[in-house]
Amino acid sequence: MIRKPSLLESIRNGMDLSLGKTVDLHWVRDLSGGDINQAALIESRDNKWFVKYRSDAPAGMFEAEALALADIAAAECIRVPAAIAWGEDNNTAWLVLEYLELTSSGPASLLGEQLAALHDVTSDSFGWSHNNYIGTTPQLNRHSDNWVEFWRDCRLKPQLTMAQAAGFRSRLIDRGERLLACMDQLMQDHEPAASLLHGDLWAGNKAYTPAGKPVIFDPAAYFGDRETDIAMTELFGGFDPEFYAAYQAHSPLPDGYPLRRDLYKLYHVLNHLNLFGTAYLSRSENIVDGLLAHIS
Repeated sequence: MIRKPSLLESIRNGMDLSLGKTVDLHWVRDLSGGDINQAALIESRDNKWFVKYRSDAPAGMFEAEALALADIAAAECIRVPAAIAWGEDNNTAWLVLEYLELTSSGPASLLGEQLAALHDVTSDSFGWSHNNYIGTTPQLNRHSDNWVEFWRDCRLKPQLTMAQAAGFRSRLIDRGERLLACMDQLMQDHEPAASLLHGDLWAGNKAYTPAGKPVIFDPAAYFGDRETDIAMTELFGGFDPEFYAAYQAHSPLPDGYPLRRDLYKLYHVLNHLNLFGTAYLSRSENIVDGLLAHIS
């Protein structure tokens, strides 16, 4: 059971260190935190903050999120909430973020332009400075000069290994392993730039300020193929046609994207299978079958 008075004291101590001053905090109310974490609004006399917290959180989960937010903010392309402090109270990890008034609707075309600008920020290699998490699933980010190898070994293979360990039926695993062996053929000599990615860009992780500025949050950032972010936007819907038109006008997607889109969606569907169970099994198998149909 999470003890909120103790948690608030831990947050207060962490924020005092981060801000360099004493902050008199109050727990205002619980907020919707999504499927993974709990959330709340906290405030002092002259400010308010959004706090995420989770009992038995994987080690370093919120620190990795804070670092990802800092990297995206440093690109100066698109708004993210600033990470203020993070820490742990007993077995409860927490992350304090800048509180932003947000709305679900706004200028979708501006979001498309700004995401394209973020993807223009590139690295010499794929991966990231830290391993991080997609939800609560570990996400490997070891550096690689080969995108096909990175996507196979750091994304799809770990998900299939987890699915096998969880006892999901052999049809998915056997055909998934065949898919891994055919990655070069599916990628068709695709050699993308290593773009700075949000990494988990579904509709629930974007919003707008009342002034119409796009905001993205809850990143699982790394440097990879920009198509993976676009594929994720298409997985569960929620992005307007104006978003895609603006993105395409800035950075047209190359030939072959429709096939790779399913390969990139598969990672997230497998992750949902591992996080939430059998409701995602048939969808995982169908995507694998569809991709294997393209193998000669």
